[in-house]
Amino acid sequence: MKLERLRQMRISELAGRSLQEASKRLERMGVAGKRKSRLHAILKKPRSAGTLLNDFQKTAPVHFFEGIEGEQFLAIAAKQMPDFQDSVIAVAETVRHKRFDLLGYRGLYFGDPIDWHLDPISGKRSPRVHWSRIDPLDPDTVGDSKIIWELNRHQWFVRLGQAYFLTGDERYAETFVDAIQDWIEANPRGIGINWASSLEAALRIISWSWALCLFRRSENLCQKLFATIVMAIRNHAIHVEKYLSYYFSPNTHLTGEALGLFYAGVLFPELSSAQSWRALGEKILLAQIERQVYSDGVYFEQSTCYQRYTVEIYLHFLVLAKRNGLEVPAAVAEHVRRMVDFLVAVRGPDGSIPQIGDADGGWLLPLARRAPADFRGIFATAAAYFGRADYAWAASGPAPEVFWLLGKAGLEAFASLKPRPPEAPGSRHFSHGGYAVMRSGWSAGAHHLIFDVGPLGCPISAGHGHADLLSIQCSVFGEPYLVDPGTYCYTAEREWRDFFRGTAAHTAVLVDGVGQAVSTGPFRWGSQPHARLCKWLSTASYDFADAEHDAYCKLPDPVKHRRRVIFIKPKYWILIDDLSGQAEHRVELQYQFAPLSVALEADNWARAQGKDGHGLLIKSFALTPLRAAIVEGEISPIQGWVSPDYGRRQPAPLLIYSASTELPLTVVTLLLPIENASVPTPGVALLLDQSFSPAGVVFEGGESVLFHEGSVTIEGR
Repeated sequence: MKLERLRQMRISELAGRSLQEASKRLERMGVAGKRKSRLHAILKKPRSAGTLLNDFQKTAPVHFFEGIEGEQFLAIAAKQMPDFQDSVIAVAETVRHKRFDLLGYRGLYFGDPIDWHLDPISGKRSPRVHWSRIDPLDPDTVGDSKIIWELNRHQWFVRLGQAYFLTGDERYAETFVDAIQDWIEANPRGIGINWASSLEAALRIISWSWALCLFRRSENLCQKLFATIVMAIRNHAIHVEKYLSYYFSPNTHLTGEALGLFYAGVLFPELSSAQSWRALGEKILLAQIERQVYSDGVYFEQSTCYQRYTVEIYLHFLVLAKRNGLEVPAAVAEHVRRMVDFLVAVRGPDGSIPQIGDADGGWLLPLARRAPADFRGIFATAAAYFGRADYAWAASGPAPEVFWLLGKAGLEAFASLKPRPPEAPGSRHFSHGGYAVMRSGWSAGAHHLIFDVGPLGCPISAGHGHADLLSIQCSVFGEPYLVDPGTYCYTAEREWRDFFRGTAAHTAVLVDGVGQAVSTGPFRWGSQPHARLCKWLSTASYDFADAEHDAYCKLPDPVKHRRRVIFIKPKYWILIDDLSGQAEHRVELQYQFAPLSVALEADNWARAQGKDGHGLLIKSFALTPLRAAIVEGEISPIQGWVSPDYGRRQPAPLLIYSASTELPLTVVTLLLPIENASVPTPGVALLLDQSFSPAGVVFEGGESVLFHEGSVTIEGR
């Protein structure tokens, strides 16, 4: 395996990997890594610490985001967003008392003073050795590295800075000063888990940059400390530049690292390497957006969370470049617009963004408190930056992010827009990313379905993709009913990690109890099955998507799964699952609900009750008898769970229709939204063609739907 991988590597990759490995070895030996510690040695021209701070106080508002010079228009922000200041102070006060809300965890305590290497959930403390000797994915040694890193991103420094900026209260500055001094002392360059990820080092550059700008006038930010922090930022940038994720995680890791270098380069131009960092960061960002974002705007890791990360990264890049008079090719902005267009298309009628693929609960820079599914800050910033009324509609109003990133001009730009839904059709197909979206309209009470017809994940490793080929998610009367299960964890609990990313957790089809792919590690799959859309048709009366995947062709008796989804506008959906094979197999059609009330009724109907008295009826039909069951919160085997945020899981009903039968088999499933959750189940029957195969459904009122090869006929409406 290793020899084959070596043969596939290009000479440039071999050279790059070898150089990084040599650097690690030299650092461990103490030969490399010792940097000049005198201030004058790292600057383009000698100057004192006092001069450096004074110059920063003058030039930071010019080089950085406009929001940091916005004291004079705080009243505008407060008027547009009444809870603007209160929410910032609430978070800052929690932090001042050394309690941290990180990911899905609340009130985490890391000790006093803070233990920067502790995972408080497992109680594990990572060793203080050279970072290359630590495996961040080993829970037995470090616990959950994600929790440790989330604390050490220091994004809470920014919340302290915002509170100081809004109130002038020096207590917030004191907390920041004490914490950053302690961190620098406790984390010498290259030692410990907090240097084991270049992305985490880059995110600290970003957080520290914001904190310095927000605290720049504080009496607690003395000349000596400022110089110490600038030297530490330099060490971070050197580390990031040396260990860029060209090979390990060339995804948001690489673009996030590039943005960190770009930050350091534009905000600290006095540093001798600033120009090269800025140029390298810009070069990577320009190249990677072409590589990581498909032409239809879908991010290549098949994850809405990481798509949001990427939009954040490039919005920061565009705004920061413009503030510094740097011209960015128009293609970058066009890619970002397409990414936001996709997020608007999959946005649920209730305003939430459905989970697709991995979601780690983190943000590039949380300038406001947001739930994982709340992308309003992204939409509002994009609306103001691009002048898009449909993005303003998706944002549902102004957002603090607009203030901090774009300042007064951004608030005015947003206010000038007249929010309106997209002009594009509600039903769309994203051909490269592999998603078909079916929507009854743009209202808050619309019906909405997402059909996943794309790959398992990105072509490199599919590490953040889930084995959910041909799965669906569905909102009824604006409320999510059938949902993606989420992620829950990455490394801490292997069994749960495998479950949440596996087929058994999704609204998909299982054959013989096996998933579509086998996990070989927290971010690896043994194989990458393929899915393809055979046909997409959207008319005024219906949407039709026809897709198939080859995941079960690996079975001793190969099975091909084909799924057709028909949306009879604007009322209901029909799913047709065709499973072809020659032997007997166990087939399970799964429907994972949000935490709702779901019950089985006579004749295998399932009734789900949502809010406001609405509901969803589901029934699967086949010529072979089907067994219906609902499981929820099962442990052995794990079934019936959803994870709304990293580190959190909760029971939720899983509806299963199953049969053990010889293939081929066709199962027709009706998803019928109902205004009144208590109405009786309707009379519905299968229609058969001349070969006695399912060819349609007929309702007791006379309406029928016939599905032919590649076409749909609706009669009796």
